[in-house]
Amino acid sequence: MNETITHNGINLTSNGLKVLQKRYLKKDEHGNVFETPDDLLRRVAKAIASADLNYGKSFSDMDTLEKEFYEMMAALDFLPNSPTLMNAGRRLGQLSACFVLPVGDSMESIFEAVKNAAMIHKSGGGTGFSFSSLRPKGDVVGSTKGISSGPVSFMAVFDTATEAVKQGGTRRGANMAILSVEHPDIVDFITCKENSSKLNNFNISVALTRKFIEAVASNSEYELINPRGGTVAGRLDAAYVFDLIVKHAWENGEPGIIFIDKMNEANPTPLVGKIDATNPCGEQPLLPFESCNLGSINLSNMVRGGSSDVDWDKLKAVTHKAVHFLDNVIDLNKYPLDKIEEMTKANRKIGLGVMGWADMLIQLGIPYGSDASFDLAERLMRHIRNEGRAASVALAHERGTFPNYDGSIYDGNIKVRNATITTIAPTGTLSIIAGCSSGIEPLFAVSYVRTVMEGTKLVEVNPHFERIARQRGFYSQELMEEIAHSHCLSDVKAVPADVAALFKTAHDISPEEHIRMQAAFQKYVDNAVSKTVNFSNSATIDDVKKVYMMACQLDCKGVTVYRDGSREGQVLAVTHAASSGNGSGNGGGASAHVHESLAQEMPLNFKIVPKKRPKVIKGTTEATLTGCGNLYVTINEDEQGMPFEVFNHIGKAGGCAASQSEAIGRLVSLALRCNISPEEIITQLKGISCHQPIWANGGKISSCSDAIAKAVERYCHGEVLRAHQKGSEAAMMVGACPECGGAVEHESGCSVCHDCGFTKCQ
Repeated sequence: MNETITHNGINLTSNGLKVLQKRYLKKDEHGNVFETPDDLLRRVAKAIASADLNYGKSFSDMDTLEKEFYEMMAALDFLPNSPTLMNAGRRLGQLSACFVLPVGDSMESIFEAVKNAAMIHKSGGGTGFSFSSLRPKGDVVGSTKGISSGPVSFMAVFDTATEAVKQGGTRRGANMAILSVEHPDIVDFITCKENSSKLNNFNISVALTRKFIEAVASNSEYELINPRGGTVAGRLDAAYVFDLIVKHAWENGEPGIIFIDKMNEANPTPLVGKIDATNPCGEQPLLPFESCNLGSINLSNMVRGGSSDVDWDKLKAVTHKAVHFLDNVIDLNKYPLDKIEEMTKANRKIGLGVMGWADMLIQLGIPYGSDASFDLAERLMRHIRNEGRAASVALAHERGTFPNYDGSIYDGNIKVRNATITTIAPTGTLSIIAGCSSGIEPLFAVSYVRTVMEGTKLVEVNPHFERIARQRGFYSQELMEEIAHSHCLSDVKAVPADVAALFKTAHDISPEEHIRMQAAFQKYVDNAVSKTVNFSNSATIDDVKKVYMMACQLDCKGVTVYRDGSREGQVLAVTHAASSGNGSGNGGGASAHVHESLAQEMPLNFKIVPKKRPKVIKGTTEATLTGCGNLYVTINEDEQGMPFEVFNHIGKAGGCAASQSEAIGRLVSLALRCNISPEEIITQLKGISCHQPIWANGGKISSCSDAIAKAVERYCHGEVLRAHQKGSEAAMMVGACPECGGAVEHESGCSVCHDCGFTKCQ
């Protein structure tokens, strides 16, 4: 069970504590944690409160504010974005998660953006780019009379740079690439991630214009505009382009879409510039060189004790403190570029959002996706927006408006401190720390099995469900395990129907209900809303298309979809596609990444079944030196003398290195037992770098992964390796956490592991 642990009055779940220890708390040079959760929150509170000294406040005032900030975070009522928790009060001091960089139509501008992105990734931030200003592929380059290679080719340069920074051992970089639907290379952009080995450090989204949507509705053509000179470069059938976007989103969740005109209608500083890009998850539209710091209120703590009502007074108080906190972050931030500091301080955008929404609904007895849930979403977000603006007005009275304020930001010429105040952002790791549901998403699962050290399996149960089950007398460990393995709670007969309705999970919610929830929050959000619209694997292309059009009609600013299984492996996606159809004669669309002959041989409902392990098996063990210590790689073979399984043991017991090497061994073994070619496994692992390379065995050992690959390669010399070169080309299932092997959940436009807190976003 994910029990609650109290540290100096801070109530953390065991998962929350583990995430803090792994990702947030200070460590010494040997990787040993020497900071407590209480220390972290006091460090952050002290640093952020100190900004008040810049505005004439006394040290006594600062001490009082520090206590308020600490108590707000210690109660888990509010948490700022991850870079603020990690870096406030520390040497790095970079506190923002979101950045947008311009990419101009010249080699100088392009590579300046690459350099700037690398600096941001090094500091722990994510970057968004619009490539819409780059001339299309095949266009003439005036300075050299050469031919342009187009935006997609330059995206690969950014992707490679991001990979290099990531390989250097720093925090993972995340990017968003956006291209206008009117760009002549739009078809290349839409299809640029058909090859799953490319652009893996990018999310991609198409910027749809109102003209384009109107052309789709009227089944007509629309104009393509060459950004070099703004001339018409051709015409395309709008319905064809829209169908292409939808088809690829159905296949693997990308591209997403943003409604760029709606974003610019809400642009608070149109005289400063036009919005054409967002941060990596799409919820924060930003001008070039802007950054934004985010934070989230924990709604699960905003329910009045002993009643079924929102504690509106507490929510108001937390909102005011949170706005003050986030405005101070702007002043304390150590920006990676001078231009970013200048633009950020000129507009002072903040993004106050929420998490724990599903928990709040459960506490109030309101099913997610019901009319009552949509009504409460609007009322709640309106309250946060109004109180957030009131707090910003109060700060403006004390400190002045943001420098780019032009007197007409809001109705009635309200003077505010911050150009934007509200955003609904992903809260993957924050919600784990806070012990609540993520963002405005429904529950991902009521009960699930989590694998911990030594392969021990623990059944995790949602605490609200466990409480209700015990109160109503139907709790049992056996039932919790049954629920963990069931597809739908309503299928479990022992669970009362009203309880099953209250605990609907992401895949029990219809796509239309997902969009209605997003739209309900968006109505009172200054920026945008990060949310995933979940589809079952059997959903059709037309189902996705309907949701996209619905999102436009309900004034959402963008859409991210995820069809179950579409990113976990095209092998399974093909078989489902073949059985479900899609309403457009394109049912095999998901087979793009699977060898055609293999796909043709697959029966319906096909799944890869690993070969069973014999009771007795033989093999050899090789010792090799790595930067983490001595690594012992045991390779066992089957009756035909072919590699069958791999066991890894690292001399340094426990810790990340041991768990990673064990996880690699399990995955390699699974691959071998599923007839994956050893050569393919070696290719995937060989050359992976870490921050502690070493020279051993006559060559460079770049990482433990590299060492394992080379051990397997040495074992598979000669005929053994060649015999497998013509083996199966089937793809392994992916979707496991690359750090702990746990299940990755797709939520809020991001991927999150709720076991260890890994996220592909910032």
